[in-house]
Amino acid sequence: MGKIVVVENLTLDGVMQSPGTEDDTRGGFTRGGWATPYADPALAETMGKGVAADNGMLFGRRTYEIMERSWGGRTDDNPFTAVLERKQKYVVSRSLDKPSWVNSTPVSDLAELSRIEEDLVVLGSGELVRSLAVAGLVDQYVLVLHPLTLGQGMTLFGDLEVTLTLEETVVTGKGVIIAFYRRRSAA
Repeated sequence: MGKIVVVENLTLDGVMQSPGTEDDTRGGFTRGGWATPYADPALAETMGKGVAADNGMLFGRRTYEIMERSWGGRTDDNPFTAVLERKQKYVVSRSLDKPSWVNSTPVSDLAELSRIEEDLVVLGSGELVRSLAVAGLVDQYVLVLHPLTLGQGMTLFGDLEVTLTLEETVVTGKGVIIAFYRRRSAA
């Protein structure tokens, strides 16, 4: 099995729900799109390096569907469009049998991940990330910490105990801290 890297946008109070869109209103969440005002060239450059890397992508069903609606089948000149179209995408879901986005493969459970040899990057997909953390399958977390609190919304770790070792940080001009952590243990 390849390495699994989780990339998450978070507020300072740990909220990860709907950072770029208003698509996820579960639990009455009304503050979607909170990360958008913090975009800047330093953030785009750092995240772009990760997206351009030679790896597959791993999604939970909800995030996959949001990403497919936003990026699937686009023909614009955004550099991420071509990268996302050509990458192999895996979707962990018990209800999505035939994903429609090009280069997408369904994965019915975490045990199937052991057969995937390439490195995988997980974007969003909070429920999946928590399951991966409990199973001890996350090798690295890239936490994109935005300088705001929301006071509501789903958090990344919830009641999980995860111990991390900081490897590197990048601070953007808008105060976003991109922290690269290696997992030490999970409980």
